[in-house]
Amino acid sequence: MDLNQIKAILKPLVEKQGKQNKKIEVAERYYQNENDIEIIVDPAKLTDTAENPLRAADNRVSHNWHQLLLDQKAGYGFTVPPLFDVDDKELNRQIVQILGDAYPKKAKRLCVNAGNAGIAWLHVWVDDDGLFRYAPVDSKQCIPIYDDSLDERLKGFVRNYGMTDDKGEQWIVYEYWDEKEVIRTRTKGRINDLQLFQSFNLVDPDTKQVKDTSERVTHSFAEAKLVPFIPFANNEFHTSDLDKVKQHIDVYDKVYSGFVNDLDDIQQLVLVVTNYSGANPDEFRNNLKRYKMVKVEQKQGQTGSGVDTMAIEIPIEARDKLLEMTREQIFVSGQGVNPVKELGASSSGVAIKQLYSLLELKMGMLETEFRIGFAQLLRFILFYLKVSDADTRTIKQTWTRTSINNDLEQAEIVAKVMTATSQENIAKSNPIVEDWEAELKALAKEKEDSNSMTDAYRSKEEPDLEDEDDDQEE
Repeated sequence: MDLNQIKAILKPLVEKQGKQNKKIEVAERYYQNENDIEIIVDPAKLTDTAENPLRAADNRVSHNWHQLLLDQKAGYGFTVPPLFDVDDKELNRQIVQILGDAYPKKAKRLCVNAGNAGIAWLHVWVDDDGLFRYAPVDSKQCIPIYDDSLDERLKGFVRNYGMTDDKGEQWIVYEYWDEKEVIRTRTKGRINDLQLFQSFNLVDPDTKQVKDTSERVTHSFAEAKLVPFIPFANNEFHTSDLDKVKQHIDVYDKVYSGFVNDLDDIQQLVLVVTNYSGANPDEFRNNLKRYKMVKVEQKQGQTGSGVDTMAIEIPIEARDKLLEMTREQIFVSGQGVNPVKELGASSSGVAIKQLYSLLELKMGMLETEFRIGFAQLLRFILFYLKVSDADTRTIKQTWTRTSINNDLEQAEIVAKVMTATSQENIAKSNPIVEDWEAELKALAKEKEDSNSMTDAYRSKEEPDLEDEDDDQEE
């Protein structure tokens, strides 16, 4: 593919990416608790403040509902990340080693990225030392290119990001990846000004020599004919979690901030003085401060005199009800667990499951999409390990949910079925056991030690038959 073809491909894709990135940036702002209430100015508020001296406060309180809901999902589904089994103990051990200690963190990051952007991306490669590497990519940098088939197979990928060269000049880099190679281009602005440039300094893991320093580089998985980027969709329609709750969050922020403004403004009591005979406002304030009273009189030709106050009336009950309704709707629409909802100390397992029902539904939709992504990640690892049937081998995934459980109820169930259930299933279901395999090993060791002690005791209690025979002969 030449430079002109890349330009023709990039023009419509970059324009579309710009619109999508604006939505992603909004979701990321809300995840960082920087809601619209903090940056969008209400013109009506400016008018009210200018015309009405009672309206002086302008508090803008942002609530982190989006971050709470998204972290609930990430913690619920990825505190214990998925486990994999390829029906080969040695391969399983190598896979765990390759995934490394950072695997739980990267899995959780994929969940958060997908929740904000609608889809997360994972890049895989082999580094200069010949080691398999993988890392999540900022979704704002990613432009996938699919073929025309019904399963939307990934045939190309563009990653764009900013860089500063040795001269301090700013560039936008566009890397074009396909099944065989990666082509790196850059521009200071317009796509029409794209230029190829030398970008990679890859080292052959066998010879330790630089194998290519041109603008075109054959990537690590060219032999497998795979584009080394893996999609992890948030749901079937690739929509953000914020889409479901943004309007409710904005309402909550607006009502709550208005409530705070009213409380600030009500402290600024305004005195309305009619027919005051004092010389100036300062004299009025001094008399009020010193004598706790003010003298007013009626002037000739005028009727009525006195001192009145102006204050803001706050509809507390209506606002409390609206805030309560909005908060409840945020958790319903966002499919989360309301942390202020009380179930009681003796809540059954069924009641707790009901509490997590919406979160489980949302997590189930994400799991369906993420299973495809993790299976593809495992196939990349198998290709890296040169497994002959990497593209057809069965990959089993075990997903774990992290939630509140009624351990006492679970323990009672385990006790009732213990006599009719295998030790393995008992260990897996035991609420106080974290590693069921280690538990089975501990049980086997205890049984072995117990048998050894029993045998030793019996050997001391039972007489030596040979010694008795010798005594009888004598």
